[in-house]
Parts: sequence; C-alpha cells; structure tokens
Amino acid sequence: MLFSKYQLNEIQLSNRIVMPPMTRARAGEGNTATPLMAKYYSQRASAGLIISEGTQISQQGQGYAWTPGIYTDEQVKAWKKVTDAVHHSGGIMYAQLWHVGRVSHTSLQPQNSSPISSSAIQADGVRVFIDPEMSGPENGVGEMVQHSMPRPMTIEDIQRVTNEFRLAARNARIAGFDGVELHGANGYLINQFIDSEANNRRDLYGGSLQNRLRFLREVVLAVCEEFPARKVGVRLAPLTTLQGTVDKTPEATYLAVASLLQKLDVGYLHIAEADWDDAPIMPVGFKEALRMIYKGTIIYSGKYDLQKAQLALNNNWADLIGFGRPFIANPDLPLRLSKGLPLNELQKDYFFGGNHIGYTDYPTAEI
Repeated sequence: MLFSKYQLNEIQLSNRIVMPPMTRARAGEGNTATPLMAKYYSQRASAGLIISEGTQISQQGQGYAWTPGIYTDEQVKAWKKVTDAVHHSGGIMYAQLWHVGRVSHTSLQPQNSSPISSSAIQADGVRVFIDPEMSGPENGVGEMVQHSMPRPMTIEDIQRVTNEFRLAARNARIAGFDGVELHGANGYLINQFIDSEANNRRDLYGGSLQNRLRFLREVVLAVCEEFPARKVGVRLAPLTTLQGTVDKTPEATYLAVASLLQKLDVGYLHIAEADWDDAPIMPVGFKEALRMIYKGTIIYSGKYDLQKAQLALNNNWADLIGFGRPFIANPDLPLRLSKGLPLNELQKDYFFGGNHIGYTDYPTAEI
C-alpha cells in the first residue's frame, strides 16, 4: 500500500511516501532559496509529496539563522527555481508556511525588537540558532541561545500576521508550489495560541478552547483566499510539548482542532508524532478518534520505518507517511524501501548549515 498511487484531492501522488519539512539552514543572502536547495529537493522528487522546510512568512516570523523566507520578490523568484526543478523531475511540492512566534531572538527580528507571541511567556530552555558573526551558512558556524522574551500580540498584530500568512500563500502560488501547509506544531506561533499553558490572554483569542482556536481558524480562512481549501494542509503536534508549549487536556483540544479543520474542509492534517528516544507513544484510541472526526487525508510523521508505516496504513490511521531523517541520507528513499535496499548512514554533523557535504552528495542505490 505504501508504494501505491494516492489521490490527494485532484493531485495524483505517485506513492504514499512524504518528505516532511526539515530545516537544513542553507538559505542564501536575503534568506533566499539557492540552486543547491533546488538540487537537494529535485533529488528527492520520487517522494509522492515533498513539503518544504519551514519557510517564514516575514522577517518577524524567523527564529533561526539561514532559513528561507517567502515574503520578498527575490525569495519568490528563488523558490520558483526550486519548484521548477522538482516538477521537472516529476515531483509534487507544497510550501510549509512558518511563523515561529516567541521562538526567536532579538538579533533575528526587525530593528532588534522583541519577538511576538500569544502572550508574554518565555519558555525556559528553549533555544534558537543565531549567526552573531554574520558568516553565512557555508561556514556552518552559529550559536544556540535562549529565545528572547516575547511581547503579547495586539489585535492589530494578529490581523497583520494573519494577512502575512495570506500573502505568503499568494507568493507560494506564484512560486509554483502545488499547495501550502500551515505550521501549527512544535511550539511555534499557531501552537502558542492553541495550547492552554502558552496562552494566558483574556480577550477573544484566549481563555476558552473556542477562543484559543480563533487564530488558527482565521489564518486558515485567510490562506484559503489564495489556495482552495483542498490544497491547504495543517501540521499539528497534538501530544508533544516541544518549545515549551503544553496543554492541560491535549487529546480533547486536538480533537476539537480536527473538528474545526474538518468544517473548514482543509485538504489534509499532518500529525507530527514525537520522534526522540523513549518518546511517549500516541494512543491508538486517539488515532482512531481523529480518523472518525476528520474525513480528509491524514499524514503521520515521526520515526517511521517500513513496518510501522505499513501498520498505520493497514489500520487506516493514516493515508500518507512522512519519512524525515531517512530522506536526508537517501534521495532515492522510495526505491530503497520498495526493493529492501540498505539505507545510507546519516551524517549528523551536516544537518544544519554548510555546503553540499551531507546535503546533496548522498549516493543513490546501484541496482
């Protein structure tokens, strides 16, 4: 089943294997995509679906050095070269639209201002990657620092950022992406509104669950002005506590999120499961409840191998499966999985920053 074609609304995918978003920190000057990035993604075009690395919708939305944006004309033109390369190689590619919210540092912000969030809450121990020497990604020299104290967003901020998501979706369409995914997971801005312990607002965007979902709802509706809802996906991390985002009743909260996104008719849910050693296992009951509530395509990502992927598909928990780190080291991953071929070894020292080494130089299989 993993290797069968799949109809993602009107787009036919060649298989059910997804290359999920993975930050590689190799953007060029002006946070633009580069020819090296075009090569990297086109090498992996045999995935049924590629979802780009997190792509910030504004400078204020950036939380790490050397990550690409999609808010300037130069960035749009640079991404068009990436999507052209992927399409030429027979691939389908969505853009992940990203605003990190509080997970940033003043050195990355316009005029060294404070990052923004749902609330003025700083998550202890949450670190971001900066380039204090402005040396660029090729040198791979940066520094991990505690994220800066955020300021709470005003209503005007919320309206502005919502519109920035819409404009980013328009830019993604101009850049040739086949659809967009909203990053609502891993402790970033949308997540900071949803989870109860990251949101202490007392207005229409805080307090009750309905209020905490309001920002997500408005962002989805804004993005759907530029792409039809069936070409919009949302990534969620329901039961993890990444970047200090914690919810008191996560299962109830994220089933409510799924219900909202079903009503909005979005094209897919992308569920990020915890992928670290000894991570909590997502209960089967939750997966089954999610499937009952949300009727569209469901993607799962997080430490999946062939056996775990087939189990998820056979049990109808998922329609598509994301393979993260295996795609870094294996540009021809679908072929290797289908033929039972050994996988290349990851070069972890080259995950973030650098040049082609550990990025575009992994060999394909000889058969």
